Amino acid sequence: MDFGSSFFVTQEEFNLFHRIDRELYRILVINLFREPAESMQVHAMWLWLERVGFRNVVKRVLSLPNILINEVADETVMCLNCINSNSSITPSSSESGEIPLLQSLVDKEISLQFLYENRVRALQGVAKVVHDVCVRAFTDIMQQAMMRNSNERVMEAQRAVTQGPENHGPFWFGSIGPSNLRAGNKVGGVAQGTHEVAADDRTLFVTFSKGYRVEEWEVREFLTMAYGDCIEALYMQEVQPSEQALFARIVFRQVSTIDMILRGATKAKFSINGKHVWARKFVPKRTVTRSLLLAAPPIFPGESSGSGS
Repeated sequence: MDFGSSFFVTQEEFNLFHRIDRELYRILVINLFREPAESMQVHAMWLWLERVGFRNVVKRVLSLPNILINEVADETVMCLNCINSNSSITPSSSESGEIPLLQSLVDKEISLQFLYENRVRALQGVAKVVHDVCVRAFTDIMQQAMMRNSNERVMEAQRAVTQGPENHGPFWFGSIGPSNLRAGNKVGGVAQGTHEVAADDRTLFVTFSKGYRVEEWEVREFLTMAYGDCIEALYMQEVQPSEQALFARIVFRQVSTIDMILRGATKAKFSINGKHVWARKFVPKRTVTRSLLLAAPPIFPGESSGSGS
């Protein structure tokens, strides 16, 4: 919401008015370790969608578990890339399936095609929201996240120097460590090349369309018929009996099953009993954290246009 220039609003009052926005932005950059500048653009996109008639986007995103907030943010980055694109190729209407979670949160049809066709209006609208709302409401949280990330990058560098190139093991989590540490020597009597692949590396994250309930038995039956006895564990989102699960994590016995499902793509779409399901490789939170902290902060397309004073 815009405040008129006829009266002065203190920073405390401004933050209080945007307390829900600040709570969601904090989840993005503090809890989920997402890149702060990109996250500001993501949140601005949600606020712009509200301004053009998609109601309560922020509240609906905030009502989701963190793992789904992260997924919706990823879909919103796709939307931002779309409106920043100079390509002359218009996304087809079928590409609305690329943003299924975002579509499930809004009460009107939304697609990459819609955003591309309105990209000039969207770019200007997002930039205005960044300037009028996000910069003022989120700067303190952004600085906190950037300082935290910077400190942890320094700590990582110090650990690397202290431990040397041959002994990083104690500081890696799960399957995040370099491949030479995971397959170089015998570990617990298991020879190179025959070691067990960590569960996170064998996990697929799947999402379901809101309004099209998919049961656990349907997922198991579909995958078993297609790939045999391949499932080690399946974790559906925990919901009330009357509610619909929107996502699930599937741990396969062999990582090769995921390769067969994705076929080299980052995301796969398939149909279970006529209901659309989207699948992608599961990225545990700690992996995302490490990759962000060990790399330089990425530059988001169009960032400069939205962060001016």
